[in-house]
Amino acid sequence: MEVKRILVVDDDKSIRDGFGEILRTRGYEIEMAETGEQALSKSRTTTYDLALLDIKLPGMEGTKLLAQMHRERPRMMKIMVTGYASLDNAVEAVNFGADAYVMKPVSPEKLLDLVAEKLKEQEEAERMTEEKVADWVEARLQKLEAAKAATDKST
Repeated sequence: MEVKRILVVDDDKSIRDGFGEILRTRGYEIEMAETGEQALSKSRTTTYDLALLDIKLPGMEGTKLLAQMHRERPRMMKIMVTGYASLDNAVEAVNFGADAYVMKPVSPEKLLDLVAEKLKEQEEAERMTEEKVADWVEARLQKLEAAKAATDKST
C-alpha cells in the first residue's frame, strides 16, 4: 500500500507539530506549511492526498487558500480546522470545496478517524473512476470488434 501524503497548514507551530506527530503514528508522510503562500507553493510541486487547513492564517485567509487549492488540486481531500467556529465559516468552507470541517482542539482519535475516513472516500472515488474508464474501454473494444467483423463479412 502506498504511503499517503498529508500537508498540515497552520501558523501555530505547536499545532503543526502536534498534528504531525499524531498522523505519523499511522504511517502518513507529513509536510508542514505555516502560511497559505507556503502551502500553495508546496502543493504545486508535490502531490498530497489530503490537507489540513487552518481557517485563520497570516497573509491569506484559510478559505481563500481552500478555494485556490480546490481549483488546482480538486482530487486532494481538504479538511478545514478552526478554533473560531461559526456557521458562516462552516458554510463558506463547504462552498469553497472543504471535504470536512473540524473544531480545535481536536482529539487525536477524532483527527485520525476523520483523516482515515476522507482518505477512504478518496480511494473509493478513484476506484469508481478507474472502473468507469475500464468499462468504457471494454465497451469501445466490443464496438470496434463488431464493426471489424461486419466489415470482414461484407468483403
